[in-house]
Amino acid sequence: MLTSLNAATAYSAARTAVTPGPSGPAVQAVSQAAEDFAAQMGKVDAVATGAMTGQVETHRLVQTIAEAELAMETVVAIRDKVVEAYQEILRMPV
Repeated sequence: MLTSLNAATAYSAARTAVTPGPSGPAVQAVSQAAEDFAAQMGKVDAVATGAMTGQVETHRLVQTIAEAELAMETVVAIRDKVVEAYQEILRMPV
């Protein structure tokens, strides 16, 4: 017979089984990559603003935009691989 005490005990036992553990090196690497990408996009904004006000040379703007384009292509490629892996997992029979 299921009583409220049994349910509470079972809940407490199950809760510790599903709590997230400490983040591993993969999570930290992804987090660092996301921060680097955000910093790169911020750099592009700053250089573009500087180019519009005449404080930054056009060559520097073009170089920064090319770096940002490469970073964006990398992020999109990683996103595509993650989505593809997720879809593959969804297709697996249970």
